[in-house]
Amino acid sequence: MSLQVRSQVSLKPFNTFGIDVNANWFVEVHDDAEVREALAYACDRQLPVLLLGGGSNLLLTGDVSALVVRMASRGIRVLHDDDEQVIVESEAGEPWHPFVQWSLEQGLAGLENLSLIPGTVGAAPMQNIGAYGVEIKDVFAGLTALDRQSGELRDFTLEECAFGYRDSVFKQTLDRWVILRVRFKLDRKARLHLDYGPVRQRLAEQGIDHPAPLDVSRAICSIRREKLPDPAELGNAGSFFKNPVISAALAAQIKLGHPGLVAYPQADGRVKLAAGWLIEQAGWKGYREGDAGVHRLQSLVLVNYGAATGTQLHRLARMIQADIAQRFAVTLEMEPNLY
Repeated sequence: MSLQVRSQVSLKPFNTFGIDVNANWFVEVHDDAEVREALAYACDRQLPVLLLGGGSNLLLTGDVSALVVRMASRGIRVLHDDDEQVIVESEAGEPWHPFVQWSLEQGLAGLENLSLIPGTVGAAPMQNIGAYGVEIKDVFAGLTALDRQSGELRDFTLEECAFGYRDSVFKQTLDRWVILRVRFKLDRKARLHLDYGPVRQRLAEQGIDHPAPLDVSRAICSIRREKLPDPAELGNAGSFFKNPVISAALAAQIKLGHPGLVAYPQADGRVKLAAGWLIEQAGWKGYREGDAGVHRLQSLVLVNYGAATGTQLHRLARMIQADIAQRFAVTLEMEPNLY
């Protein structure tokens, strides 16, 4: 076989938490044929498979007794351009933020609010990544995935992906699909989303009255750099907990004791709470035990100060979950996948 399968490979460079564990077997794949070859290799040896993109949504709690398949495919192409809307297709292994920057350089709008999110294009639909009022589903035009059960390729529509808040059919069936390519519908004429968070304020501070998509991207990058630590400098996976969605009655009950509750009414009558606010109110912001901690500026981010293990970070996460449940009767759900 042409694949270079290696044994006992450290995964520290391949996960943004910087957890130093080994993969028993490791391979990088660059096209559809190599994906199939890697899966066949694992099947022949009865090995489980762990698909890896940018490692930005993963908490590794020990050595990985599986074939780690790192998606390293590259390529961006324009499939349709009618001078108003453009359909762009990207290979799964393309790093996400450079792909966003490429789209802006082409004069295409739609992805600017999703700037500076770590990870790869192929991993983006997995949890329907979102930021500042925009989610993948808002710009999604389809994707191609390999069915690991049948070996066939399948194109998914928006409806078939079953996108939800940080969720999708792919996240619910992790062992079935390999996302190979993702398509996006982008616009020549920008329809900017500026009303979520401090985006308008940051643009005003920069003296920008009539922003272009690139201005929005730069503003969001500056906000994110202030709020979130750079994984290259401090190991983390971004937001560690989902914002919980609870009943309006429970939200009203919490607000009686906490008038400053940060809450967003939802279309179905429920209320989304800011998980970071809950964690900060409970006193966890800046907490540290050994090298596992909660970021001093953003309580939604767990960090590895150097030598924390995945088990230590997971234990800290469970402590926070238990405390929030006891204080507010709210269940916090982890965003990263645990392995």
